[in-house]
Amino acid sequence: MAPIKRTAMRSKTLREARAFSQEELAKRAGISRGHLARLETARQDPTLTTLEKLAKALRVKVGRLLE
Repeated sequence: MAPIKRTAMRSKTLREARAFSQEELAKRAGISRGHLARLETARQDPTLTTLEKLAKALRVKVGRLLE
């Protein structure tokens, strides 16, 4: 599986495990819901800054998003 697909699946799985909507996670991470949707469907590559924001909002290390 391509790394972007793994990252997309991991972020969505972690979001759902915390019962966050896309809107809620996007707000916590300081990104738009549309951007998050594109990341979760692997239509856009995340920047390191975005990965850091998502990790912080999900309370995990960046590496967890890349597993």
